[in-house]
Amino acid sequence: MKINHLTSAEENLMKLFWKLESFYLKDIMEQHPEPKPHQNTVSTYLKILVEKGYLSTEKEGRIFKYTAIVPLEEYRKFLLRELSHNFFDNSGREILNLLLHENLISQETLKEFNPSAETKPLKVKEEFEYANEILNPKKDKKKGKEKEKDKEKKKKKKKEKE
Repeated sequence: MKINHLTSAEENLMKLFWKLESFYLKDIMEQHPEPKPHQNTVSTYLKILVEKGYLSTEKEGRIFKYTAIVPLEEYRKFLLRELSHNFFDNSGREILNLLLHENLISQETLKEFNPSAETKPLKVKEEFEYANEILNPKKDKKKGKEKEKDKEKKKKKKKEKE
């Protein structure tokens, strides 16, 4: 089953749909917290989510019954894989390091998952190099000199061609 990305609005509605599992449009309107969206807006999102393969429909008379067909757990796995791939070079270790560094998980909690493993304090990178370069664009002298040499070489090549 291929899972597609959801917008934040679609994700918010899917959270409600996962709780309801099977529902009608009127159920959504009753369950949706204030401020409630317009019924046509919800209908449009339902149509989109059916097209994306998150919901299935079953016609009952003049109305449709919707069922969530992508389980919440599968979507969570998809998001975690995407996060790992896009921001952590597919490294669970880097994710764990960040979770520990940001105090989102403790060493004690980590021990619960693998009690036999020795837990050494993990060395956490204090800075991400790429982010540091963007946030602090100060150039190293060597890099600056190397860039100047490259520019000079390009100028020489242009002159030789002329």
